[in-house]
Amino acid sequence: MADSGDIPAGLRAPDDCGEASIVTRLEDGRAICIRTVTPGDEGRLRAGIAAMSPRSRYLRFFSGGASPPDWVIERLLDADGVLHLAWGALDLTDPAQPAMGVVHAMRPDAGDAVAEFSVGVVDAYHGLGVGRLLTATLLIDAAAGRMEALRAHVLSENDAARSFIKRLGGVHVGQDGPQAEYRLEVAPALDRLREERHPPGVSDIFAHFDGPAG
Repeated sequence: MADSGDIPAGLRAPDDCGEASIVTRLEDGRAICIRTVTPGDEGRLRAGIAAMSPRSRYLRFFSGGASPPDWVIERLLDADGVLHLAWGALDLTDPAQPAMGVVHAMRPDAGDAVAEFSVGVVDAYHGLGVGRLLTATLLIDAAAGRMEALRAHVLSENDAARSFIKRLGGVHVGQDGPQAEYRLEVAPALDRLREERHPPGVSDIFAHFDGPAG
């Protein structure tokens, strides 16, 4: 959430990676920080996009250009915690704490129960569970914001993204040329993640949002 007063106490970590942050580890033992995105992350966001391969940028933005237009960057950074939820993962093993990936949920009105979902991970961090950890965080935040479902548009050739969404319970609901539309119900997706607890860092995310036991 953008307003620190609305952030559950369990989300505040005693470290330097942000006021609302979750510190956990990937399957390879690498320490990472997951926190809300702010306008101050512009440099990290641009560097992360530049570090993606042309193929990855094409699958994420439907364009293989070196960088999206400035208005797209501004929109990705304009997260208010209500209409636009955005969480990023930082690599704490690197002194620069570069962006590993970012996840978003956007809706035009606070009363809308369905939001547009997107996630992108820098190539160097593929296969480590970063996207799944970010998505788990976003889903919990979305549920708190009374979002009932997420809508995702992915290219039909993006087998990895389609498999990822379907594994969480996403259903194919439409097709517009090369773009496939999926609907992901928030509550069932969270139930799946709670049951699977994979990757291991998912347990840390639920623990932070759930707060101290007892």
